[in-house]
Amino acid sequence: MLESTQFDTLEQALKHYFGYDEFRSGQREIITTALANRDLLVIMPTGGGKSLCFQLPALLKQGVTIVVSPLIALMQDQVQQLADNGIPATFLNSSISTEERRERAAAIYNGEVKLLYLAPERLNQEFISNFLVDLHQDVGIAGFAIDEAHCVSEWGHDFRPDYRKLSQLRHYFPKVPWLGLTATATDRVRQDIIKQLDLKDPSVHVASFNRPNLYYEVRRKSTTPYKELLAQVKQAAGSGIIYCLSRKKVDELTSKLQHDGIKALPYHAGLDSQTRTNNQNSFIRDDVQLMIATVAFGMGINKPDVRFVIHYDLPRNIEGYYQESGRAGRDGEPAHCTLYFGMGDIKTIEYLIAQKVDRETGLALEEEQLIAKQQLRRVINYAEATECRRIIQLGYFGESFPGNCNNCDNCKYPRPISDWTIESQKLLSCVYRFNERQRGKTFGLAYTIDVLRGSKSDRVLKNGHDTLSTYGIGKERTVDEWRMLGRSLIHQGLVDETSDGYSVLTLNPSSMEILKNQRKVEIAISPVKVIAEISDISTNTAEIQALYNRLQKLRKQYADATKVPPYVIFADSSLRLMAQQQPQTLAQFAQISGVGARKLAQYGEMFTGEIRAFRAESGLSVQTESDPTPPLPPPRARKTDVSHTHLETLDLYQRGVSLAEIAEKRSMRESTIFDHLLKLLECGYEVTIDRIVSPAKTIAIEQAINTIGAERLTPIKAHLGDDYSYEEIKIVRAKMNLKLIDN
Repeated sequence: MLESTQFDTLEQALKHYFGYDEFRSGQREIITTALANRDLLVIMPTGGGKSLCFQLPALLKQGVTIVVSPLIALMQDQVQQLADNGIPATFLNSSISTEERRERAAAIYNGEVKLLYLAPERLNQEFISNFLVDLHQDVGIAGFAIDEAHCVSEWGHDFRPDYRKLSQLRHYFPKVPWLGLTATATDRVRQDIIKQLDLKDPSVHVASFNRPNLYYEVRRKSTTPYKELLAQVKQAAGSGIIYCLSRKKVDELTSKLQHDGIKALPYHAGLDSQTRTNNQNSFIRDDVQLMIATVAFGMGINKPDVRFVIHYDLPRNIEGYYQESGRAGRDGEPAHCTLYFGMGDIKTIEYLIAQKVDRETGLALEEEQLIAKQQLRRVINYAEATECRRIIQLGYFGESFPGNCNNCDNCKYPRPISDWTIESQKLLSCVYRFNERQRGKTFGLAYTIDVLRGSKSDRVLKNGHDTLSTYGIGKERTVDEWRMLGRSLIHQGLVDETSDGYSVLTLNPSSMEILKNQRKVEIAISPVKVIAEISDISTNTAEIQALYNRLQKLRKQYADATKVPPYVIFADSSLRLMAQQQPQTLAQFAQISGVGARKLAQYGEMFTGEIRAFRAESGLSVQTESDPTPPLPPPRARKTDVSHTHLETLDLYQRGVSLAEIAEKRSMRESTIFDHLLKLLECGYEVTIDRIVSPAKTIAIEQAINTIGAERLTPIKAHLGDDYSYEEIKIVRAKMNLKLIDN
């Protein structure tokens, strides 16, 4: 149930508050569940739109939604973006004065705030009993949204003890729904989040971890890695982050880049808090291009237009690398992720692992060290792999991926493929013989290679494995070749590897198919050195690029004047649409994705004025507000965006079957069949609408749209009256848009 009567659909509320015409994958389902007051756990990758999943329900429900966020910078940034959209949100934390806290508390109690951001440290018993209990009685708490929920789990990559205290909220507010959100979590971490937050029969939504807009590559460190890095940075467009393992490396690299004319600043825990804040703000506001940082930088950064992330040193684990590289391209635009891999990095990380000791006893934390070593091995496997990078990344989170992503170095520049079935049978036979000889005792890849190559090590001889039939049958291959094969078998799921820190090999059904000659094994070999180009802004013509640059400059000027980051005003993707479609009136400007009611009122005149000025200077026609304003043609959806089920509906419709009959025949709702036809029409398929809307009604709807504008259905419906349905208006509008594109 939508609280505001001005919205007939969730899509209308989305456009009004946030300026978007449609939801991203999974968002609508999550928001609908949240509005039903169910507990939720949402695992959605960075850039997937997690924040909207709690922000929109908060605006449509009675009361205040409490958002728990781990970092002050993160909550400040989100509140600033919400405020720029005209959404009543605020935060209470240590960065504001006592007087400011009083003023904000009064506004909250007066019902003037819909989203209240708090740090977990603030949720102590006194604050809950004195503030939140009264707030719930006077105004109502609509729900608790726990952002970065992986922080509650010791198995997560960023455990925060204060998050464990959140469960006490259940005692005070047992009927208030909870929503936990995080970008990454293995199955073990997911179960721990549910347990620690005491989620009640939660709806668990796990989105794909795939970030298709990110290009992944690994570069071997040359003898002069800085020279290669400098060349890469100079040709890159937009903002970037470079991660290093140590503070010393951060400072050295920053100094070198600054000396070579690159606008770069450092960020690490060794800098005082004011310097870190100043450097971060300079990066967010595009005053500098590069942030050189340790992993201390990132979680609190809500900058969507980072165009590249470079790991100058090897990351410690796959999950950390996924998180850090994922800070690129959060706006969905193309971005580039590079990992520089050198053998010296391995020694550095091994040294850091050795420092994992108990603070009180000084003794080594052997289990933590063991797991850290296994995580390091997986990163090395990733760096040296010849398979699609996404197979390994997504496989870490339990998601299968077919490969051939065409957006990583291994897919874009594939190595030659060879048949290694015989070698695979040798390796898997060796694993089989271990289990046959010594049941319950298993071994890892390195030891298996020793046996295959006929090693005379004490361990091999002591285990009696020099008497196995597989002993020494792999002498013709080098250790590196066997290691390459073993990793490939693991990545392809043709043999399993335990994740308990010991990396033991175990056979699975696919392994047995190989041993029985029922399956071939092909792997990529002969590594090829390829340096891919950084993705640049994709624009069609010099005219579009020139206008895009001009709009960027205008955005930066206004951002500096109002002391907000440029992306808070408009995302790069919205600027690109403006440059491509060149809206000259407010009605046209309102149709740009990312332009909601508040941004239309706040920036519409400024940006349309700049576009008109550009067109006049370029000798192009100029339209004023008084001229007739046809709707801008949206980009046509691709025919590949429809599925087999859509085409089945189309086939029946084109054969003259009515919507009601199609629905009955396919065991679907008639509204679903209508949605199929609408989607097909939007994607360019021939759909005759006369059987859905009479010609007379079509003419009336077209006249109403030309008079009122096409961006909102409610005013059109009010103008036409009760004899016209929303479905009729939608399909006529889609037909009009299609004509505009074709013309």
